[in-house]
Amino acid sequence: MIDDQADEDLMVLYQRGEVRAFEILLVRHRKPLYNFILRFLGDKETAEDLLQEAFMRVIKGAEAYKRQAKFTTWLYTIARNLCVDQTRRRKHRKHASLDAPLDASEESGTLLDVLPSKEMGSDRKSVNKQLHETMQRAIAGLSEEQREVFLMREFLDMPFKQIADVVGVPENTVKSRMRYALDKLRLELDEYKDVAKVAP
Repeated sequence: MIDDQADEDLMVLYQRGEVRAFEILLVRHRKPLYNFILRFLGDKETAEDLLQEAFMRVIKGAEAYKRQAKFTTWLYTIARNLCVDQTRRRKHRKHASLDAPLDASEESGTLLDVLPSKEMGSDRKSVNKQLHETMQRAIAGLSEEQREVFLMREFLDMPFKQIADVVGVPENTVKSRMRYALDKLRLELDEYKDVAKVAP
């Protein structure tokens, strides 16, 4: 069945004119890609625009796609480049409102789901809210290089090798950026260390 095929196989089918293959890729990757762009830029409207632009570039670049390339690496390289270009175009860097949900879907949760229980005391809710806000600020405060690596690793669960391919730097550089990002986040979240731990 076409729905069960690997991303790379779907891309090959799309190259051969199978439009359904592209629709499946779109459904599979739309939400995680949107979340990545949104967390990178912190702006819903821009994230929507860049999401569409990323998939337009997939369509335009379909003929050049080679089967040996991992589709997600190619897709996230396109999205990451769009985000970097967008960031450079901004004269004044803006961050997401701390009260803004991460995306339109209620299922997406928060940046850090630290308390699994649905029923918590008001003091715990307050700590959770403060932690969430501090975490958002801390991630937004990372350098662009550290933030993109952190988001790809923690939110997309990408292996370091794949992140290195997306970012275009050696794997050791990616690991180093991740280490610095985690060190900075641990420092920012030190007062909450008994509530949550940021794991590498």
